Amino acid sequence: MVFVQAAILAIAFLAAASIVWFSLRTGIAPVPSSGRARRAMLAAVQAAPAGPVLDLGSGWGTLAIAAARRFPEREVVGYELSWVPWAVSSLLKHAFALDNLTLRREDFLRADVSTASVLLCYLFHQGMQRLADKLAREGAPPVLVSHTFALPPSWPPDEIIPLNDLYRSRIYVYRRPPP
Repeated sequence: MVFVQAAILAIAFLAAASIVWFSLRTGIAPVPSSGRARRAMLAAVQAAPAGPVLDLGSGWGTLAIAAARRFPEREVVGYELSWVPWAVSSLLKHAFALDNLTLRREDFLRADVSTASVLLCYLFHQGMQRLADKLAREGAPPVLVSHTFALPPSWPPDEIIPLNDLYRSRIYVYRRPPP
């Protein structure tokens, strides 16, 4: 019994340490989008052209799973570096039998996003700057939807959706490729 408790404690410690390490490495912890934010983001995707939907930094998978369920005809791909949230979201993907969802444990900044029709993200200021640099080099998709953080001011959003939540969050919608 003591061995089982020690093993569980060790696994929990390693999982927590991994989350902290990846949070320091990427600059942000895996924070799920609220239900209100997910609904607003997916509503903004509704009129997007056909094609893959990519969740950049998919964390625990709440947004990627919601997108896969809402758009079963679309391919949805989530990118996450931290193995614990990626593993949890992978388990949820299988539990919900979402065949249109692929979860990749890799850095979206190194991934090819050129075929995407939609990019979804909940990053942070530096992450949005890195994404803007990537899109400037490689081209932007028809639609980009970001929770809380905007692209740099040189790329103004087409729409800002204020959320009536505790943090007064905003959803930034870009419906045309930035310049």
